[in-house]
Amino acid sequence: MAKSGSLKSTLAVSLNNYLDAGAIVAGASGVTLWQNYLGLSEMHLGWLNALSANALGAAIGAIIGGFLADKFGRKFIFTYNLLVYMTGVLIIMLSINFPMLLAGFLITGISVGIGVPASWTYISESSEVSNRGRNICISQMSWGVGPMCILLFGMLLAPGGYFYGPVEAFAHQVLGADAPQAAVQVFSSRMVFATLFIVAFIAWNLQRQLEESAAFTAQKDQHNSGIVDNIKLLFTNRIAVRTVAFLAAIYLTWNLVASVMGFFMPHIYETAGGLTNETANMLSCISWVFVVVTTFIISFYVDKVAHRFFYVFGLAAALSAWILIIGGGVTSIAGIWLFTILWGVNNGSSVQVFYALWGSELFPAKFRAGAQGLMFFIVRGLSAVWGLVFTFIYGDNGEGFTLAAYCMIALLLASLLVGLIGMPDTRGKSLEQITKERYGENI
Repeated sequence: MAKSGSLKSTLAVSLNNYLDAGAIVAGASGVTLWQNYLGLSEMHLGWLNALSANALGAAIGAIIGGFLADKFGRKFIFTYNLLVYMTGVLIIMLSINFPMLLAGFLITGISVGIGVPASWTYISESSEVSNRGRNICISQMSWGVGPMCILLFGMLLAPGGYFYGPVEAFAHQVLGADAPQAAVQVFSSRMVFATLFIVAFIAWNLQRQLEESAAFTAQKDQHNSGIVDNIKLLFTNRIAVRTVAFLAAIYLTWNLVASVMGFFMPHIYETAGGLTNETANMLSCISWVFVVVTTFIISFYVDKVAHRFFYVFGLAAALSAWILIIGGGVTSIAGIWLFTILWGVNNGSSVQVFYALWGSELFPAKFRAGAQGLMFFIVRGLSAVWGLVFTFIYGDNGEGFTLAAYCMIALLLASLLVGLIGMPDTRGKSLEQITKERYGENI
């Protein structure tokens, strides 16, 4: 595939990352509005989070989607999966009770999980040796653009936002002039999800026109193995098992920190920094700008410079941000901005970038997507459990904030050390060469 072709397919498939991160942020940004509209309890909110794209919903989808992509092809996932995503989003948009809302979150989450292993696998398989890392970085940029745009839409469309007037007028047209305020205000969240529906429709039309991965077609012609056979091979091959353990370890330790930052960042800005909620949300959005800019810059060099440099660079920024928190550095405006920049830089040069890259490089084509689905299932599933443990450590009123911060630092250090010890040397090598070096000729 020509370079322009690989870039075109990367951009089309990368929209899945926008939809993944966008679904998580859209749910979080509008949850209070849904709570007021439907009279939801904290337990209801816990179920929404647990079954969403941020946790078990995506975990379940990933382990299903990975093995489906290895059996029926990457294009099979692109042809049908976003129809599931649009169905879930549409249910959320039209929800009038909790079961509908929960079903929408679950269906959307499962679709997100199904799409992740196929997307990263396809991008890697359709790239050239000289731009595989670049294309993965472009995919990760989309992961940053999603929250940035959704946060912006959320601020503009929310009650008091610049475009809330038209939203309110539309809600009254649908519900009537005497509609309850909570029913009117939740339309701002419905509109945010409507933007995801539109992007998903565009992405589906682009992705179903893609050609099947040449790597999948080649291995399918040689080894027509079934899903069960691939699962057995994945779990019995010693090198594959060690690779799953390594990648799951670096991604899990980093993701446990990243998964709670949506909760931590507003707290840091509003309590330690003394900022208003509006300003805190603005800084959260700005942090995602730094994510996109950092990933964009790294995309030019990731295929030319040792991966070790960028891996350490990203985690050093993350550790510096948390050390700044413990040291009380966010009590000043300068400290708040430094924290925002450091965490954005970390996400831009994050472990997730290299997990996506290495995860698509270190397995043979026959179970490449399935292995990624398994790891994603482990990480998102344990992240859901960690969310419960974290709230226990943190306390009802933030009394465990310092202990939680030390836990974050310990997890980031673990990701750094495990990554440095087990880091593979794949830069400049084709996927076929990597597979042959790791697994030999007969796989």
